[in-house]
Amino acid sequence: MGALLLASKVKKIHQEKKLDMLVDKDLKNNYDRIELEEMVQVALLCTQYLPSHRPKMSEVVRMLEGDGLAEKWEASQRAEATKCRANEFSSSERYSDLTDDSSLLVQAMELSGPR
Repeated sequence: MGALLLASKVKKIHQEKKLDMLVDKDLKNNYDRIELEEMVQVALLCTQYLPSHRPKMSEVVRMLEGDGLAEKWEASQRAEATKCRANEFSSSERYSDLTDDSSLLVQAMELSGPR
């Protein structure tokens, strides 16, 4: 669970564009900001919830070499946005279905009772 919280925190830092918070203060400003952004993106891709959405090690190596990261990152962001919209729609749709047709709720309760 700790890793999930850490990944969530890093994701938030990335979204807020505060990646400098992740850099050792002893480095001061002696680091490549673009490289830092890319490393965080690769890390976030590797820590996606579903293992099937995580890149293969060969893909990670290619992304670290500068090949395909932008495309993979954009695709993951589109998929996440689509998933969020679908979850919002389906949960509100389920709620409205229950509130709009109480007869279905009564039938379900009757079916779930003792026989």
